[in-house]
Amino acid sequence: MQKAVEIESRNLTLRGMLHIPDNASGKVPVVCIFHGFTGTKVEPHFIFVKLSRRLEKAGIASLRFDFGGSGESDGDFEDMTILTELEDAKAILDYAKSLPFADAERIGVVGLSMGGTVASLLAGDRKEDVAALCLWAPAGDMGERLTQDRRPEEIQAFRSKGWWDVGGLTLGIDFLDTALDLDTYKRAASYDKRVLLLHGDKDQVVPYQVSERYLEIYGNNADLHTIQDADHTFNRKDWEEEVLDYTVGFLTGELLGGS
Repeated sequence: MQKAVEIESRNLTLRGMLHIPDNASGKVPVVCIFHGFTGTKVEPHFIFVKLSRRLEKAGIASLRFDFGGSGESDGDFEDMTILTELEDAKAILDYAKSLPFADAERIGVVGLSMGGTVASLLAGDRKEDVAALCLWAPAGDMGERLTQDRRPEEIQAFRSKGWWDVGGLTLGIDFLDTALDLDTYKRAASYDKRVLLLHGDKDQVVPYQVSERYLEIYGNNADLHTIQDADHTFNRKDWEEEVLDYTVGFLTGELLGGS
């Protein structure tokens, strides 16, 4: 079963989709799925919808929300930062735990790109509440992502203007300052349960080396699976199938393996 849901975070209404397995008996695991920068709860080629439906068939519920300022949720994109999305992620996690059919001991998290950054921060901050973590091409250090290919004068122009045009969306200066002040890897490193990383080796948006850095901080708790020749959001049918197969296999193993 699939239905629209709403929650409150930071005095904003977040709008999302809840998938519940049919004929579920007793408590079931729930997976929170976080979209990327400028993305939504659907994501390219409906990959998040496909993931939720596969999890539903496997006996796992899931939640897909638009973060504040994105998609159908309240708020302005210009006011969004990594930390506002992290606050939203914590509200989503709390909502997942509160669902009457949810097994609060079996909550998983999936994040794509900057959603992967948010997911890793959430898992670091709330490791007692996250039973399994899956990161798809996680962006890691967003300050570095924003500044790595830009000249100092471009950054200064951004600061002087106070906003950046990102494909028709207005990115506020607070986003950059927050990202530059945040030590993502240090904060994420405290997570001590199983992690699966999935990354295309031809990703031109987030370097493959970012997932290798996450692999380094998580140590023996993590596995990195390379999607050969894949781009950032796995925009080919066979790449998509591989990502979904590995993700569902990992989550069913971690969240249903002992049930």
